[in-house]
Amino acid sequence: MTDTALNADTPTRNADPAELAKFGEAAHRWWDPHSEFRPLHEINPLRLAWIDGLCPLKGLNLLDVGCGGGLLAEAMARQGAAQVLGIDLSHKALGVAELHAMEGEVMNLRYREVAVEQLAGEQPGGFDAVTCLEMLEHVPDPASVVRACAQLVRPGGWVFFSTLNRQAKAWLLAVVGAEYLLGMLPRGTHHYERFIKPSELAGAARDAGLVPVQMTGLQYNPLTQRYTLGADADVNYLLACRRPV
Repeated sequence: MTDTALNADTPTRNADPAELAKFGEAAHRWWDPHSEFRPLHEINPLRLAWIDGLCPLKGLNLLDVGCGGGLLAEAMARQGAAQVLGIDLSHKALGVAELHAMEGEVMNLRYREVAVEQLAGEQPGGFDAVTCLEMLEHVPDPASVVRACAQLVRPGGWVFFSTLNRQAKAWLLAVVGAEYLLGMLPRGTHHYERFIKPSELAGAARDAGLVPVQMTGLQYNPLTQRYTLGADADVNYLLACRRPV
């Protein structure tokens, strides 16, 4: 993703129909840990532990933006959050998320098909923490999402982002390696031009009134087939921000 894209005007509907269709077609496999969503299943405990370590989730009112089939949203609800709302624009993915929560009797979790920008107008400052993971690289205007997340969190609350770094190493590992050589993801899952440099995401967060607090990288070892968090943010990374009081 380019700096121009970060500063683009918000489109009427900040969504890519092709991306929605792609994830909608695979929605029924979202909770299959051996499907193309296997990487999300494997990194979900790492993401959850990192978030909970910075912002203990127990008793909080949380929002998960771009929740898809609900992996993170349901995990946060089970972590002890008072209430979790997951939002997405994929009708099929939300249906799968709702069904899984219903079957698991997760009562403190609900879902809604709504754009984050619309929700920001409805419930400004309505959440103790907002998560937006593995979503920014799939929308036309990620800066619009960042601004909406900043509006939705209460003063003093946390906002968590994760995405892919736009540099050659990320292209080699996340696109060529994961999609074409190892077959970990379907080909066409990611578009390199939509990847976001950490400096760009941090800048967009500051422009939205957030204060970046901590960044960590996510690495995959193809020999051990394990994911770890660490200092290397060359491919995947997570950024934690706070809204000033």
